[in-house]
Order: sequence, then C-alpha cells, then structure tokens
Amino acid sequence: MEKMLAFVDGSIYSESVCDHTLWLAQKNRSKVSIFNVMNASETSHNTTNFSGNLVAEARNTLLSELAELDNKRAKLAQKQGRIILEDAEARLIAGGLKNIDTHLRHGDFVDTVTEFQEDADILVIGKRGEAANFAKLHLGSNLERLIRSANKPVLVAARIFRPIKRILIGFDGGKSAFRATEHVSNQDLFKDLECHLLSAGKIDMNRKKKIESAELLLSEKGRKIKTFVKEGDAETVISNHVEQHNIDLLVMGAYGHSRIRNLMIGSTTTQMIRSCHIPVLLFR
Repeated sequence: MEKMLAFVDGSIYSESVCDHTLWLAQKNRSKVSIFNVMNASETSHNTTNFSGNLVAEARNTLLSELAELDNKRAKLAQKQGRIILEDAEARLIAGGLKNIDTHLRHGDFVDTVTEFQEDADILVIGKRGEAANFAKLHLGSNLERLIRSANKPVLVAARIFRPIKRILIGFDGGKSAFRATEHVSNQDLFKDLECHLLSAGKIDMNRKKKIESAELLLSEKGRKIKTFVKEGDAETVISNHVEQHNIDLLVMGAYGHSRIRNLMIGSTTTQMIRSCHIPVLLFR
C-alpha cells in the first residue's frame, strides 16, 4: 500500500483502526493520513428560543451566557479532536510508521472522503463510531455512506485486531468480486497467507467458469488457495465458513445492487459486516 486514509473518532474502534492500518502499511512503506471528522453537532449547541418567556434584559443576558458556553464547548471539542489525532499518531509511530499526517476536519464525513480519496489506495474505518449504539446489529451511521461513495477499497476494522493468517474471498462472480480477487493476487501483503475462495448460492456452469477464472488468477500469483463451492444463502454460508475455518479477514465486493433494491431484499454486504467479528475488506 502506498497511501492510506484512516478515520478515527475516539471510539473503542479507534485503536483497532490504527492496528489494522499498521498491518496494511507494513512498517515504513506507506504514507498514512489520519482524519478525525467532526460534525456540527459536536461543536455547537442548539439554543432554546426564550423570546416569549423572558423580559428583554434577562433574555439578552441569558443568550450572551449561552453564546459564551457554546464558544467554550467548541474549543473543548477542538481540543478533544486534536488529542484523538495525537493518540492515533503516537500509536502508529510506536508501530514503526514515520510518514504520517493528521487532519481535524469539520463538516460532512462523506464530503471529506470524497475530497481526499483520489490519491489514496485504501480507506480504513471502524465498524461503529463514538455515537453508535453497541447493539449487535447496529452499524455506524457513516459506514454505509462511506462505502457507497468510496471509489477505493475500504477496510472495516473489527473491534480488536488479531494477526491475519487466513483470509476468505466471498466470490459471487460479479465485477467487484473480481476486483477483490485481483487485489489479493497482486498485493504482497497476502502472498504468505492461506486464502479461501468461497462461492455460495445456486451454482451453474457460468458461475463455475468464473470461479475457475478466479482460482487461476490467484494460483498463478502463487497464493495458497483453497476453493469451496457451497449451495445455500450467501450470508449464512459465509458466516459459517468464517467460524468453522477460523478466518481472520473477509474480502468481498460491496453493495452490488441499488440502495432501493437493498431496502427491499436486504444487502449481503451489510449482513456480513454486522454478523462477522472479523475485519472486512470491501471493493465497489
């Protein structure tokens, strides 16, 4: 990897984002830009309208005090945001990285991604953010928006990093699945890892030919590959395989259908991120 964008927010996932970034970076070979994107609600306070309840002098005094409080709150949020970045930078430096820059941004998260992603090779984000409910099926509000808007691979970090020894490519024969397969075949990061290629669902001759093409692509680059073809619901088959074979990283295409279609029949991408307790590397 040449350049990576890592997104932290002070949540429990921030350290994991740093650790997954270190794994991708392979010491000094990469440049990492760390971002903490703060939205308006983190730096401002919606003042209640007291115009009908207070006399003019009392109202003006209260509004002045509230404005001062807002200013203090904004300064504290800024300070906290920079501390979060400094902590992330220190963790990456301790892990051996040197080429690091930090960015404290205000505004929309996806706008920031869109602005900075063009010269990046990969984006790293936690599954949930600081404001997320840690219910099992809840995802960070920015996660799907980021994945859908990104034109680069996105690594969704697990809650805790563990060494990556065995990976699984969830292969459905689509263009994004082939991009995922090509990435694994071309990156030295994966050359010594055990690689499982899994196709789930109804298997026909067309699907078999695509699987064989993917298998050939990986084997020609010397990947240690094991191929699995299993009928059944993709989400269930992939989740079971992850558990049964102690998979450390799931690699797959992301959101191959429209948002409307996903609302009607569900999304394999979302289900996999929700159910798997391992990092997921996604390709559009």
